[in-house]
Amino acid sequence: MSEDKAAEGMEPAPQAAAPPAEINTIPNGKGHEAGEQTTAAAKSPPGDTSEQEIVPNSSQNVRSEDLEAKRAESQEFLSSIEDKKTTRFTDFEGKTSFGMSVFNLGNAIMGSGILGLSYAMANTGVVLFLVLLTVVAVLSSYSIHLLLKSSGIVGIRAYEQLGQRAFGTPGKMAAGIAITLQNIGAMSSYLFIVKNEFPLVIQAFMGITSSSGEWYLNGKYLVVLVSISVILPLALMKQLGYLGYTSGFSLSCMVFFLISVCTVMLYSKPPTACVLCFKALMTSTTLGWCKMAEAGTAVSMVISQCSVFLLQTAYTIPILAFAFVCHPEVLPIYTELKNPSKKRMQHVSNISIVVMYTMYFLAALFGYLTFYGEVESELLHTYSRLDPYDTLILCVRLAVLTAVTLTVPIVLFPVRRAIQQLFFPNKTFYWPRHIAIAVTLLTLINLLVIFAPNILGIFGIIGATSAPCLIFIFPAIFYIRIVPKEQEPMRSTPKILAACFAGIGFLFMIMSLSFIIIDWTSGSSKGNGGH
Repeated sequence: MSEDKAAEGMEPAPQAAAPPAEINTIPNGKGHEAGEQTTAAAKSPPGDTSEQEIVPNSSQNVRSEDLEAKRAESQEFLSSIEDKKTTRFTDFEGKTSFGMSVFNLGNAIMGSGILGLSYAMANTGVVLFLVLLTVVAVLSSYSIHLLLKSSGIVGIRAYEQLGQRAFGTPGKMAAGIAITLQNIGAMSSYLFIVKNEFPLVIQAFMGITSSSGEWYLNGKYLVVLVSISVILPLALMKQLGYLGYTSGFSLSCMVFFLISVCTVMLYSKPPTACVLCFKALMTSTTLGWCKMAEAGTAVSMVISQCSVFLLQTAYTIPILAFAFVCHPEVLPIYTELKNPSKKRMQHVSNISIVVMYTMYFLAALFGYLTFYGEVESELLHTYSRLDPYDTLILCVRLAVLTAVTLTVPIVLFPVRRAIQQLFFPNKTFYWPRHIAIAVTLLTLINLLVIFAPNILGIFGIIGATSAPCLIFIFPAIFYIRIVPKEQEPMRSTPKILAACFAGIGFLFMIMSLSFIIIDWTSGSSKGNGGH
C-alpha cells in the first residue's frame, strides 16, 4: 500500500496550459470591466499525465481511472464555480429578441418632446422643419455608429467603461454623471406630466367641474401612487429586455395619439384636409417674406421678420436635437440582444430612429395644421382649448400619460447602471443593492416633482449640457481615443468626421444655454425641453 502511494506521489505535476490572450472579453461576447481577467480558464486543475507510467497490476489501473474521473469532475465543478465568480452585473446572456430591442430603444427615444414639435413646426415652417428633423435623425444614427464601433474594438458594452478606456477615471466619471443628470431630468419631466395632467383627466372622466380638495384629484398624491404601483415594479426587473412588452404597449399608445391628432385635424377642417399640406408649404414664413418684399414692404420690416424667424428657428434646433436622445440606453440594449453583433444592433437603432422620425413628423404636422400659429408649446394644452371634456381628447391625454409613465423604467435602467459602475464597479449582481438604488432614485425624483415646482428650469440647464455630451461630444472623442492610430490615423476621414461631430455638439451646447438664459432674462418661455 505504501508503494502504491509512493508511486502516485512520484507522478510529475503538469502545468496548466495558458489560455489565449483576450482583451476585455468573456465567452458570451460581453465586455468585462477594466482590469478584470478571465480566470475561469486559467485556474483549471492539472490533468493526469501518467499514460507513460508502468503500472504493476490491474487494480492500480482501475484506481488510476477512478482518480482521473474524479479529477475531470472536479475540474468541471471548479470551472463552473469560477465562471459564477467572474460574472458581473453587466454580463447577461443575450436573450432579448430583435423586435423587443426595437421596442425598447424606440420607447427610449420617444419622450415628452413629441408634444412640442408642432410648436417647433409653427416657428420654422414645414419644409425647414422636415430638413432639420432629417439632419438630426441622421446625426443620431451616426452617433450610435461611433458608440458601437468603439464598443466593438475594446469589447466593452458600458458607456461609462468606454469613458474609462478613453480617458481613465475622469472619462468614466464624466460619462456616469452626464447619464445620471440627463436621465433624472427626463424622468422628472415625465412625472411632471403625470402630476399636471392626471388630475385633469380624472376630473374630466368623472364630470367634476371644480375640485374640492379630494385626494384623488391632487397631483402630488397621484404621482406617488403611479410611481409605487406602476413604475417601481417595472424598474425592479433584473434585465432591460423584460420591458419589451411594456415598451410595445407604450409605442402603441403614441400611435393612438398620432391617429387621434389626425382625426381631430380632419374633423375640424374636413373640406380642405387634402389641401392643407400644400397650403402650409406655400404659406410658410419664408415665402411670406418674399411676397412682402415683392409688394414693396419696407426693408426694415423684412429685416425684422427675418430676425424673428432666425431666432425662432434657433429655438427649434435644440428641441429637435434632443428629440432622439437614446444613447445611454443603446449599450445596455446591445448587451441583452440575442445573437449580438454591431451590424445587428445598428439595424435595431436605424429601425427605431426611422419609426420615431415618422411619428415625430406626422404628429407635428397634424398638430400644426389644426391650430397653425395658435399652437402652444405643449400640444395637449392646445387641444384642451377645443373641448376639455371631449371623449377623444381625454383618451389622447390618457394615452400620452400611459406612454410617458411606461418610459420611466426604461430611462431608469442606465442611471442605475451608471451608479453601479461608479460606486460598485467590481461587485456581482446583488438584489438588495439593485432594489435599493431603484427605490432611492424614484424617491428622489418624486420629491423633486412634488416640492420643486420650478425644477424644470434647472433641468433645462442640465439637459443643455449633458444631452450634447451624450449625443455628440462623448461618442466622438471616445471614438478618436479608442480606435488605434495604426488602424485609423488622426488625419483619416473617419476621425476628421468624428472631430467635426464633436464640434457640432459644442455648438448645440452653446446655443441651448444661450436660449435658456435669454428666456430667463426676458421672462418668456419659448425654449421647450427636448426630451
